Amino acid sequence: MSRGLAVPRGVGFAQFLRPTQRRPQRFCSTCAIPTAIHQTKNSSDPSKQRISSVVSNLAEKKKAPISPLRPAPSDLLRPQHGATMATVTDSITKPNIGVFTDPAHKLWVAPSGPSVESVKKGEDLEIGQVTVGIKSTGICGSDIHFWHAGRIGPMVVENDHILGHESAGVIIAKHPSVTHLQIGDRVAIEPDIICNACEPCLTGRYNGCLNMRFLSTPPVDGLLRRYVNHPAVWCHKIGDMSFENGALLEPLSVALAGVERAGVALGDPVLICGAGPIGLITLLCAASAGAEPIVVTDIDDNRLAFAKELVPRVRTYKVSRGTDSESAAKQIVDLAGGVQPSIALECTGVESSVHSAIHSVKFGGKVFVIGVGKPDMSIPFMRLSTQEIDLQFQYRYANTWPRAIRLVESGVVDLSRLVTHRFDLEDAVKAFETASDLKSGAIKVQIQSEMDVNW
Repeated sequence: MSRGLAVPRGVGFAQFLRPTQRRPQRFCSTCAIPTAIHQTKNSSDPSKQRISSVVSNLAEKKKAPISPLRPAPSDLLRPQHGATMATVTDSITKPNIGVFTDPAHKLWVAPSGPSVESVKKGEDLEIGQVTVGIKSTGICGSDIHFWHAGRIGPMVVENDHILGHESAGVIIAKHPSVTHLQIGDRVAIEPDIICNACEPCLTGRYNGCLNMRFLSTPPVDGLLRRYVNHPAVWCHKIGDMSFENGALLEPLSVALAGVERAGVALGDPVLICGAGPIGLITLLCAASAGAEPIVVTDIDDNRLAFAKELVPRVRTYKVSRGTDSESAAKQIVDLAGGVQPSIALECTGVESSVHSAIHSVKFGGKVFVIGVGKPDMSIPFMRLSTQEIDLQFQYRYANTWPRAIRLVESGVVDLSRLVTHRFDLEDAVKAFETASDLKSGAIKVQIQSEMDVNW
């Protein structure tokens, strides 16, 4: 006779089978020991008191605090005690300088923090932070916009402000709480610091963090400096990847987020509006995803020619000033062999370009706006309505950097031809002038910094 399952008295069978729910363990800010263990200290259970005693003795023997691999949200946002045992390379002597703008739209290079003295001592590092020696930084359209216009929507330059958020470099100092990065590691910097507590953060869409601190977005200073302190969790190892490609991982992340959310699939006819850096990288991603045919538009012949060099099978359309959006849409469809795009990836944010995209896509298609435009604009509402066209928007990116690194390392996405102009950090003003001049022929301008150590 088989033995039955013994259920304790007073416990229903369904309740008995329900998995035990474990209370989440929190980690204290100075060590990696769960607070649930510390809570046994005042327990009357002798075995629990012994556990507490052993844990306390182990913690006291540690010469430096240990934290989890991913710092707690409070460590990223709230100042903590400075590092007294930071690991620092001993050959840094060049002063820190940064690229500034202000409400008067001036642009200049000047001394910046952290100072070389504090970098050498590691005294300004907070828990979970590292110091990155910046080697390459790309100039983004938003950097030029903050310089020329002083604002993007509600984000306003109100004081002296450091620009730049597309950077890669090398770890030159680290707080003792950081264990997954070492001095000399080459990294690309994801330029955001999130709270890890709001709904967007907790649901994995941290680009919508309600307490976001995004480097280079006022009032948070950017990465166009020689040295920057940053949370280690947002420093992604890039191995032997070039610093130029490492800095391009940021705009690649923008393109990846757009292609993924728009749902580009194998064989989809796709329209890409704009052949600037974001449009060109989006073109590379859409081509890698198998979109066909692909039409890319721009007002500049040189950029369209560059797009054709990157992806020979792309079909290019030059936007003529004065052409209405419906006429432009018809010409775009004709260029695609009469095939209406199922998806338009709009990378300019220009109102007329958005209109053309809306008039181009098929019934039930999608216009996905990656570009940044003016605060208010009109849309062809009835075209969207009667053709059931989805209009979606993008704000930065989330969870894209590991994929971006794999795509570049494997050669699936080749970014090597995008950097057309390079300048030293001391010549940053000239770099910005070149990046903002359409006649220069620049695609991506990068500013590069020399340090005392060749990594």
